[in-house]
Amino acid sequence: MDDIFFRAAEAIRNAGALVITAGAGMGVDSGLPDFRGDKGFWQAYPMYERLGISFVGAANPEHFERDPAFGWGFYGHRTNLYRQTVPHAGFSLLRSWIERFNLDHFVVTSNVDGQFQKAGFPEDRILEVHGSIHHLQCTAPCSLNIWSNRESIPVDTDTMRARSIPRCMSCKGVARPNILMFGDYGWISARTDRQEGRFEEFLDSARLKPMVVIEMGAGTAIPTIRHLSEHLGSRKGVTLVRINPREAQVAVPHLSLACGALEGVTAINGSM
Repeated sequence: MDDIFFRAAEAIRNAGALVITAGAGMGVDSGLPDFRGDKGFWQAYPMYERLGISFVGAANPEHFERDPAFGWGFYGHRTNLYRQTVPHAGFSLLRSWIERFNLDHFVVTSNVDGQFQKAGFPEDRILEVHGSIHHLQCTAPCSLNIWSNRESIPVDTDTMRARSIPRCMSCKGVARPNILMFGDYGWISARTDRQEGRFEEFLDSARLKPMVVIEMGAGTAIPTIRHLSEHLGSRKGVTLVRINPREAQVAVPHLSLACGALEGVTAINGSM
């Protein structure tokens, strides 16, 4: 592994652009659950095991229409958790590389937790492919408006029901997180679409620069991030570094690190 850490460090030193791609495993070192399988989800939320509800069942937009207190039980709890979470030291190390090597950069994440913004990454350099829990929209929806989630959402953790329901700023109906859920036909993608447009502009401007893609905690169960990383890695002059404790496999000449995000980033930093 020492040789791979050195090769990853060398690629970053020689890069002109850095793309950071991250899945749920990125937050594990900050104490966040990654919902790996039903058992992983129930370990984080044992009350749903008693109810016989999986992550797919909990992350369902129908709850906001049929039983919004139950829908907001799950997402209210997550909102409060993410607000309290402190990003781990790996975020700061990534930022230090950007500054030290003057790297053009962009973050692409399937996480909805806002940890990259909290860690100081610029808002206009982040693409949240599944949306953000820190933004709301109307459940109906009555309009295409998206606004910041400043709601206080207390949750009864015995029943996983919210004690207050966020309301739409326009029609006063039920609001929901601006997140792409399972079987979701009501998600307003406008905010993510704008982010994606900025990412495409970044890729175009960086197309002639040697690029490194650092992928962390992106599994195969929902492979959106892995597919993007591999697509970028197929381009000339791009090195993909995949950091994953269980599913680190990647085609040569790309680099595979079978460890967690913080461990991998720390080891690469120590090889610089």
